[in-house]
Amino acid sequence: MPSRLPIQDIFAGLVTSIGTAIRYWFHYTLVAFAWLGVVPLTACRIYKCLFTGSVSSLLTLPLDILSTENLLADCLQGCFVVTCTLCAFISLVWLREQIVHGGAPQWLEQNQQQPLNGVGQQNEAQAVVNGGVENAVLDQPANPAAENVVVGENPEIQEEQVDEEEEDNEDEEDAVVEDAADANNGAQDDMNWNALEWDRAAEELTWERVQASHFEGLITTIVGYVLLAVTLIVCHVSLLVVVEIGVFPLICGWWLDICSLEMFDATLKDRELSFQSAPGTTMFLHWLVGMVYVFYFASFILLLREVLRPGVLWFLRNLNDPDFNPVQEMIHLPIYRHLRRFILSVIVFGSIVLLMLWLPIRIIKYLLPNFLPYNVMLYSDAPVSELSLELLLLQVVLPALLEQGHTRQWLKGLVRAWTVTAGYLLDLHSYLLGDQEENENNANQQPNNQHARNNNAIPVVGEGLHAAHQAILQQGGPVGFQPYRRPLKFPLRIFLLIVFMCITLLIASLICLTLPVFAGRWLMSFWTGTAKIHELYTAACGLYVCWLTIRAVTVLVAWMPQGRRVIFQKVKEWSLMIMKTLIVAILLAGVVPLLLGLLFELVIVAPLRVPLDQTPLFYPWQDWALGVLHAKIIAAITLMGPQWWLKTVIEQVYANGIRNIDLHFIIRKLAAPVISVLLLSLCVPYIIASGVVPLLGVTAEMQNLVQRRIYPFLLMVVVLMGILSFQVRQFKRLYEHIKNDKYLVGQRLVNYERKSGKPGTSTTPPQSSQE
Repeated sequence: MPSRLPIQDIFAGLVTSIGTAIRYWFHYTLVAFAWLGVVPLTACRIYKCLFTGSVSSLLTLPLDILSTENLLADCLQGCFVVTCTLCAFISLVWLREQIVHGGAPQWLEQNQQQPLNGVGQQNEAQAVVNGGVENAVLDQPANPAAENVVVGENPEIQEEQVDEEEEDNEDEEDAVVEDAADANNGAQDDMNWNALEWDRAAEELTWERVQASHFEGLITTIVGYVLLAVTLIVCHVSLLVVVEIGVFPLICGWWLDICSLEMFDATLKDRELSFQSAPGTTMFLHWLVGMVYVFYFASFILLLREVLRPGVLWFLRNLNDPDFNPVQEMIHLPIYRHLRRFILSVIVFGSIVLLMLWLPIRIIKYLLPNFLPYNVMLYSDAPVSELSLELLLLQVVLPALLEQGHTRQWLKGLVRAWTVTAGYLLDLHSYLLGDQEENENNANQQPNNQHARNNNAIPVVGEGLHAAHQAILQQGGPVGFQPYRRPLKFPLRIFLLIVFMCITLLIASLICLTLPVFAGRWLMSFWTGTAKIHELYTAACGLYVCWLTIRAVTVLVAWMPQGRRVIFQKVKEWSLMIMKTLIVAILLAGVVPLLLGLLFELVIVAPLRVPLDQTPLFYPWQDWALGVLHAKIIAAITLMGPQWWLKTVIEQVYANGIRNIDLHFIIRKLAAPVISVLLLSLCVPYIIASGVVPLLGVTAEMQNLVQRRIYPFLLMVVVLMGILSFQVRQFKRLYEHIKNDKYLVGQRLVNYERKSGKPGTSTTPPQSSQE
């Protein structure tokens, strides 16, 4: 090994590395240019050419594709066109898989036979279908196995069984009968050929089939079933998807807005003006609100199914049912049934909005005239910046409110308590929750009842998912039904149950619309005084206080069975843990973000926004809010970056959690180093600008310039030092890589021998040493 590498080796290795980097850069740049530039631009120009409606655009298409006008806009529009095209293609492929696995609609099933009651009718039907076979073979009796084929069997399996039976009887038939049967089987195959089986269409479309006697029927099948039928299915499913996902949430969003106008002191004229000014944004916001409403309504229905007896909500579709497939329903159910469901859903959802939004608002305005409307102004005159309030809302309040575990359990407990109360008051406990005694007594009868329901069910067309889906649709009864005791005057009790439910929903809506806002306004008054705050913040603050109160009550209730001594011990432990958490929160969520936000203000914001002849103003609340965001970003980047001391400490703190919080470790390893670095970054430039520079005898303008620009200057110096250190490390790695490539053979280091200028000198044999 030489003491140092020759310059030519270092230069050659550096050139090789640069060439590799350039090659990769060129490759990825070419790919990005093709997919983000050429393809979208070509798609956009072709789209405009096809939909302009003129023949001249088709002639000038090559020139239009090479045109350099509106490149950016056309590329963006082309990306949208390509995305829509890919989505449409993927949707068609997915729909094709649904049709293949679940079966086509009943009106497209050519091989389907309707169940007949009499044997004579069945024979007559077979005579109509297989007339060619009966005319060719008059003396051959009908095959009893073919007559007794079950309708629910797969048509492909049925054809295979018939083919096997024909092969078994092939030796018994004479030549004339065999030829006639083969000809008729071929004709029957042509008639029964289903063009919707796309995976077999290419294989079965042979030259013999094209030259068959039923050439016209084949063309009709191909044209009619492939073009017309598939187009109808695609239009059918697409229309229903648009209605279910687009139109219905949009209707719900607009209805929610209309019913809540008085809550925000708005009118229909205001909504009309907002729609005229920004129609796309208005429609999207209403659709989003409606989609959220539909989602939470469906989530509440799923929670009700966990509490109520199976069979109570038989009129609602169970989204957790493994046999439920909405796409199969869209394919197989007729339009009028979907229209009936849509109208019923609009009525139900609209009635719930009237009951839980419009009517409570009217009651609140009557009982509490000064409570409404809610304050929804965009900007606040309070001294507290709304940025800090938004930060508290996003980082503290919403994570606690969106915690699904405790909230879901509480809501489930309330629903169960209400159901038990309503059941015993109206003698509907057996109907709502079921009886354990009856379930145990009827445990043996349930398989028999299930067998009886299966016998009474209509036969299913197809197998697999399609068969199960058709069984659900045609069975008529609820899935997972449990028996119950039917009391006297059952319809009247159900009516009273519905009235009791409406009253409960009304009271719950009144509490949700008033209590959190009352609590939030009262708490915010200590912080902001008499200034009005956006009701989003007051409602969130009130909800958070209510959440903390309920959480504390549930914890105390869980501790009560363990005794007073255990409760005091738990309270002592939790009090100590809360004190430690508060100290850590003050340091890591208070001091560190404030120093970080102030440093960001001095380094970035003030030099860019405030001229030299003006004095910058600093707002501690705003700096703290920005510091929290920057601290979260820095922590996330640190956790994703390489392993170093800060990442190790943060991972250890996360691993310990709040219950096992180590105050000494956090202060010594995390808080103290970070606060020290931030204080040095703030104090050292200030001491230099305000203490050292005036001693040099410079002018006041120079002192002002140094005070205002020293923070970004020092940041630039630190960044340059970091870049230089990084490049030095990279050069060292490159140096080692070049040395290993040249002198490392396998795992051996080859001795380096300098070439001697004397020809008579002899060289010693090379010695190798294991690395």
